[in-house]
Amino acid sequence: MKFASLKKILTAGLIGFTCLAATAHADDLLDQAKARGTLRIGLEGTFPPFNSKSPSGELVGFDVDIAKAVAAKLGLKPEFVTTEWSGIIAGLQAGKFDVIVNQVGVTDARKQALDFSPAYTYSGAELIQRKDDDRPFKSLEDLKGHKLGVGLGTNYMDMAKSVPGIDVKTYPGAPEYLRDLATGRLDAALNDRLMVAYLLKQSTLPLKAGAMVGTGNPSAIPFKKGNPKFAKAIDDAMAQLEADGTFAKISDKWFGIDVTKPVAK
Repeated sequence: MKFASLKKILTAGLIGFTCLAATAHADDLLDQAKARGTLRIGLEGTFPPFNSKSPSGELVGFDVDIAKAVAAKLGLKPEFVTTEWSGIIAGLQAGKFDVIVNQVGVTDARKQALDFSPAYTYSGAELIQRKDDDRPFKSLEDLKGHKLGVGLGTNYMDMAKSVPGIDVKTYPGAPEYLRDLATGRLDAALNDRLMVAYLLKQSTLPLKAGAMVGTGNPSAIPFKKGNPKFAKAIDDAMAQLEADGTFAKISDKWFGIDVTKPVAK
């Protein structure tokens, strides 16, 4: 009886271990998403041209199109979950969504807590000049003694003011400083590369993109650590989307240039 009881205990233990192992295996994010049939995507929904709502209430934007394309390659339906930026990383960690597609910059600090897909945008600070202005502004140092327009309270305001000698003019937003630049009240303006591309695509003003200043900043799709199957599936999906031209097509639609490639120096 004792032997039989011991055998039952060992058998039960082995079954339990097998179940736990199977559960652990099934816990990979890819298995969860496949079982659900959807890829849950966290984004703000208030961040044009990356993600915002159309007059009909539909989510539209560059990141929205990227997310839909990735979900399709995974064989899943996109399920968008809007949330404020201040809580978006915490929401991912809490399992409210599987990924974030919202221009999340890849930093060493974030890589300690999250895994990332390959980068799908490369940004950084970029100058804007008039089309007829051939002055070779290649850095902020070149703008000493010149007037530079920036958005009030932005990182670019701080960047410009960190270089002594630049006459920094602050504005409520891009439309105001772009108008002053076009009319000659400014010598240049400074904004994010992606926003510069979008603004120039939408604008009829005689302006052009200038030099990149500072270092480039890649953005990618973060997800929780410990999901190797999901990580490989995301990597494969994004490699396919780059190879078949989908990423370039989406980028051209929103920006008129390919922002999915590293910035050429």
